[in-house]
Amino acid sequence: MSGTRVLKGIGVSPGTVVGPAYVVQWQLPDVPDRPIQEEDVPGEIERLHAAVDAVRNHLAELRDRTQERAGVEEAKIFDAQILMLDDVEFRGAVERLIRQNQLSAERAFEFESLELRARWAQSPSAILRQRGADILGIAVRVLQRLTGNSITDIIEHHEGPPAIVLTQELSPGLTVEFDNAHVAGFVSAEGTRTSHAAILAHSLGIPCVMGLVGGMDQVATGTQLILDGDRGTVTIDPTPEEIAEALAREKRREEREAELASVAAEPPVTKDGTSVELKANVDLPEELDDAAERGAQGVGLVRTEFLIIGRAELPSEDEQVAYFTRIAQRFPDDSVVIRSYDLGGDKFPVPFRPPREANPFLGWRAIRVCLDQPEIFIVQLRAMLRARIHGDVRLMLPLITGVEELRAVRKLLDVAQRDLRREGIPCADSIPVGVMIETPAAALLANELAAGSDFLSVGTNDLTQYILAVDRGNAGLADRFSSYHPAVVRALKYVADAANRAKLSVSVCGEMASEPLAALLLLGLGYSVFSVAPPRLAQIRWLVRQLDVGVAKSIAEQALQAATTQEVTDLLTDGLHKVADLEGLHGGWLPDP
Repeated sequence: MSGTRVLKGIGVSPGTVVGPAYVVQWQLPDVPDRPIQEEDVPGEIERLHAAVDAVRNHLAELRDRTQERAGVEEAKIFDAQILMLDDVEFRGAVERLIRQNQLSAERAFEFESLELRARWAQSPSAILRQRGADILGIAVRVLQRLTGNSITDIIEHHEGPPAIVLTQELSPGLTVEFDNAHVAGFVSAEGTRTSHAAILAHSLGIPCVMGLVGGMDQVATGTQLILDGDRGTVTIDPTPEEIAEALAREKRREEREAELASVAAEPPVTKDGTSVELKANVDLPEELDDAAERGAQGVGLVRTEFLIIGRAELPSEDEQVAYFTRIAQRFPDDSVVIRSYDLGGDKFPVPFRPPREANPFLGWRAIRVCLDQPEIFIVQLRAMLRARIHGDVRLMLPLITGVEELRAVRKLLDVAQRDLRREGIPCADSIPVGVMIETPAAALLANELAAGSDFLSVGTNDLTQYILAVDRGNAGLADRFSSYHPAVVRALKYVADAANRAKLSVSVCGEMASEPLAALLLLGLGYSVFSVAPPRLAQIRWLVRQLDVGVAKSIAEQALQAATTQEVTDLLTDGLHKVADLEGLHGGWLPDP
């Protein structure tokens, strides 16, 4: 088989699917130079208004459909696009170009859209760039109307079998916009397994391959493909034998998944009697039922960014109370850990006007934004205090780098609690506060942070990124991004020891917690709480029941002495095959011997 027929990327969501390609050319159409005369100006402005009105109606339809399919929060990304479309300053600038420069409606709209996108592009990485993607989506639709091209409704009118969608960049907004009834899988030229879009695809159980650099131009719409989300491969024009093999492999995987799902009611206890707590990571409301049905013992990470990204306005206190209460009541006997807004970098709501930064991921983001904008942060703190009376709601703080930040949050919590009491609004007296260890500073200060915290949780995605100085969203550096790097392994051990000395619960909530290879390592390092993507819960539960903590500790001790990433992964791979019955469990989920 020719090597060019098999494109290699990064498998970010498991599963093997066969289907036709559907290439999404979500880009601005060619806008011809078309000079206009002064007498043409009123007609051009009328054309502009007609195109904007048509696109606004279309976006409203998409919003309604998304609300039915995914939920209220996800639908609000279209509210934000409508708000941008109706922005008085933006529309006025377009109209001035038509009047003063005698530009056609399409040329004026293109110019202002590109200018606005350039001003709002905050991230040098290609992880989400949500706001730029919103602007691009608006511009594409309006310019298609103005240039007479057909509207590109992303796969919604696709006929035939579910397609494998190929796009240059898969963002959370686009992921929500796709109609899953017509989508078999996703392929993206950019992104890695720890990008937020990848995490979302994984959580929704849609097979996905990212980082397919240099291969997209080989595939046209209609081309038959095999997408293997376990191996991270895309096979072009497969032979009947290859298709049969892929379908058989997927059937074995589904049978394996069904077998593993049968342990959902079994306690996650190791062979030597050590109890492990398996929680779920939750991005979207519809994941709650999935997590509960798969046996999650509460939620270890509620990402609140999907309440705000691309929205026309910030969520109200009551709206947040309702959402947090809904999660708590879905898991009445277990804790629910809500991460405060992880704003910045690639995630800002529309109302914000963030500063332009050369490196946003090292800039104004996460807890820094919250502490600098207390009027916004305190609304969320009030909502959590109110929701806590309905369940074991806990607060987790992202991107902490010092004890002073933790102390500042506690002061704001006191203010929020006093205000609620004075207003006669029922709320909890306090809320457990934990620190997300995801910077080298937090890892090195683990002892001090543990002394002022109620629990610790390790975000391995960012911790790996910052320790290794490797952009997790850069597909070209994907081979250098590994949470099994010796420096990361030693940091994980240091944090676990600090939490255990302080007798605090310590969890891992990054993607590493969902990796079978990491389960052996983390158990050996002293972790007993994993927060896992819902589709992986049964797999990790099954594996935990195969392991012995004593053996895991011995293997972890060897890994701590390793000098290279390869040495660590080799040790873990060999150890995993020795301690667990992996019969029939290869095919990408577990490493081959």
